[in-house]
Amino acid sequence: MPSANYRSLLRTPGAAAFFLPASLGRVGLAMTSLSIVWLVHSHTGTFSAAGLVGGGFAVTDALVAPQLARLVDRFGQTRVLPPTLVAHALAVAVLVSLVAADAPGAALTLGGALVGASVPQLSAMSAARWAALLRTDRAAELPTAFALESLSNAVAFLVGPMSVSALAATGHPVAGTVLAASLSVAGGTLLAAQRGSAPPPAVDGAAPTHADRSLLRGDFMVLMGLNLALGVFFGAMQVSVTAFVVEHGAPGAAAPIFAVSSGSGLLAGWLYGLRRWRAAAPVQLLVVSGALMLGTLLLLTVGSPFGLGLAVVLTGATIPPLLVLFPVLTEATVHRSVLTQAFSWLGSAGAAGSAAAAATSGWVIDSLGARGGFAITATAAAAMALQSLAGLRLLQSTASAAADTPPGTTRLPGDRRRGRPGGRPRW
Repeated sequence: MPSANYRSLLRTPGAAAFFLPASLGRVGLAMTSLSIVWLVHSHTGTFSAAGLVGGGFAVTDALVAPQLARLVDRFGQTRVLPPTLVAHALAVAVLVSLVAADAPGAALTLGGALVGASVPQLSAMSAARWAALLRTDRAAELPTAFALESLSNAVAFLVGPMSVSALAATGHPVAGTVLAASLSVAGGTLLAAQRGSAPPPAVDGAAPTHADRSLLRGDFMVLMGLNLALGVFFGAMQVSVTAFVVEHGAPGAAAPIFAVSSGSGLLAGWLYGLRRWRAAAPVQLLVVSGALMLGTLLLLTVGSPFGLGLAVVLTGATIPPLLVLFPVLTEATVHRSVLTQAFSWLGSAGAAGSAAAAATSGWVIDSLGARGGFAITATAAAAMALQSLAGLRLLQSTASAAADTPPGTTRLPGDRRRGRPGGRPRW
């Protein structure tokens, strides 16, 4: 059966033991931001206060995540994760206490910022474990492993927000926040207990040079720009779809449209991970980003919620391959001693783009209507396609060097080993 690819990965010794706890923790992390909004709104009665607290959470999460990942790369997951989980639990407790005490808005925003600063980077840690587990003699399976990670994230962002909303709707917003923190801490604790699959920390005596550790590289900057543009797409898409259905007098259509988009994404991600693609990852990136651009152009032409639902099937289906290709190319681009940092920086770039687009698209929609918001999504997708095209040769060079490195040897960034003529990347 095709799904044996996923089963064989999870049967790899130690794989399920870290992947399942990380997936559990991801559900909690997917709940956290929305749970904070519901918690603050339920006590203050205003979305403005909830938005400020949620904004404080998002900003510190984006800024601090790469710094925590840097500590993880230097000292190891099993040393950094436990104190991070304790800090996260305490930060959530502080925020809940401040809300219960009717603290002023500035104090609540600070509480939200503390929660964001202590978010455990479980997705980056899980991806780093897959890379360490498979890179030696099973590198061809890395795309499938990252597809599994993408599916786990998609499920988390379906189940998590739905659970939080259900608890809040029944009058239990505090329970949603506590449940989010409990799942995050429980999953993180179980992950930290799996020491055997954790990537070894960088040892000072054998540490790579400063040049090797640097992420200020052209190929990685291309990936950062792509994630920033994808974040803009996400941020503008959510607001624009909501505005479109309201303009057409069908606000109830928003939920089915988002569900259709998520469903097409889950199916596309599952199917994409089942196949070994012959085309090099940079070429796949160019094709998929081009398909996303075409899908966003369709958004500018739709005239009804039904037509919008059909268009988001295409845009939703292009997202999972992108979310697989980004870590695949990152693993081939950066030194393994800074891999967790690299994954976290990509997440921060996406979060920054999403936050900026959410604010900008709201202003544009107020002035030009929902099509103005869709114009932002189309611009972001076009920027991704152009960046993929401009960086094609650079990313191909890096990918080829990674593919031509003999198993068991250490590949350094910028290393351009020449293998057999016409050698293909393993993915």
